[in-house]
Amino acid sequence: MRKQVLVFGLVGGVLITLLQWTEFHFLVLEHSVAIYGVLIAILFAGTGIWLGARLFAPRERIVEVAVPAASSPEPVADEAARERLGITPRELEVLRLVARGLSNREIGETLFVSENTVKTHCSRAFDKLGARRRTEAVKRSKELGLIG
Repeated sequence: MRKQVLVFGLVGGVLITLLQWTEFHFLVLEHSVAIYGVLIAILFAGTGIWLGARLFAPRERIVEVAVPAASSPEPVADEAARERLGITPRELEVLRLVARGLSNREIGETLFVSENTVKTHCSRAFDKLGARRRTEAVKRSKELGLIG
């Protein structure tokens, strides 16, 4: 009985293997063009992704910024008034640039800080001067002798 089960299992395994092989063979022969097309598409997609990542990757850029030499020194601010109001040297520097008519972005580029930092300095300086607008802050700074 054991021998019969073993032979029957072995013959069944061989037949199943043969059936799978013929099915695979039929699949490869019948759809070989589609299979090769998919393999080529995968190859081209991978190459395209790799090439795109290499060509369009952000590169490190070195930017040289020319700092203009001061032709005339800034007028000396009234240090007593500055200290009395609690205005920091950086806020005073921002106020001078505001008086020159620079925008927040231009001030940030000049001082090498972000635009939000410039907004913060302006806001604090305006509060200390009691001004709501840039023009009021400039006028008040000139009256107090903080800027020329």
